[in-house]
This record gives sequence, C-alpha cells and structure tokens, in this order.
Amino acid sequence: MDRLCIVATGGTIDKIYFDDKSDYQIGEPQIGNILRELGVNFQFSVIPILRKDSLHVSDEDRELLRATIAAQEAKHVLVTHGTDTMVATAKVLSAISDKTIVLTGALSPARFRGSDAEFNVGCAVGAVQCLPAGVYIAMNGRIWDPHKVRKNVAANRFEPID
Repeated sequence: MDRLCIVATGGTIDKIYFDDKSDYQIGEPQIGNILRELGVNFQFSVIPILRKDSLHVSDEDRELLRATIAAQEAKHVLVTHGTDTMVATAKVLSAISDKTIVLTGALSPARFRGSDAEFNVGCAVGAVQCLPAGVYIAMNGRIWDPHKVRKNVAANRFEPID
C-alpha cells in the first residue's frame, strides 16, 4: 500500500456532544488524529466529503461518495461512516470493482474515553491492506461482507444475517 486514501462522511466517530440532552454536531474527521497518535508507518490523506449522521445520508450523498472514491488513483480506501446506514452505503460502493474499500465507524464518539473508534480503525487499516478488491465493513473486531451483516440496534453491534 503506497498511500491510504481515507474518505470521511461523519457519523458517531466524529460527533461532539454539548449537553445532557445529547445535542451534538458532527465535528472535524477524527481519523487523522487517531492514526497520528498511534504512530502509523504509512502515508495517508483524508478527504472529508460529508459531515452527517448516517441516518441523514441520502442516495445523492452515496452517489457522491461512490464517484469520489472511483475518481481516486488509490487502490486502498478506508471510509469512516455512521453505523446506522453503513451497510446500505457499502452495497452502493460494491459497484466499484477495482479497489479494496473498507468502511468503519464507531458506536461511541472517538473523543470519548473507552470509544471503540481506535479499535475499529485499526481493524480497518489492517483489512484494507490485506483483502482483495471488494467492499468490506470492519466493526466489532470482525470483517464483514456487507451483504451478510446488519446492525443490531438493540444490542448496539454488528451481527451476521441468518
């Protein structure tokens, strides 16, 4: 992997909470800070194209994401995305056949102590370097085929589709 292309769309990983009512905004992408703090030994670039909770990601947003990734020279792409509609976005990105694309996010904001963000990003970085071309989801310590996984909202985790 010469250089990792990261496309940030927002989601919980980038959320900033302001008060007890859970009012939030999507802040700057956190993945660059995470990778720098971890001292990674590869070059990366971050393209922030959206700042949305994934429940607000539209079909037009998914098309923008698909076109942005398709236009990149990089063959390895990591996408940070909200977890609620990550699977739907991954399915749209499946139209890109010549790149390895891994979507990841967090179930709690990267700014929170004990967040799963660093763990998920680490899994995604390893996966994007090792897997063949295709689209994958890296969440909860596993690599998922987007056609065989769902988010279990009640349990707050990803799980295989029976």
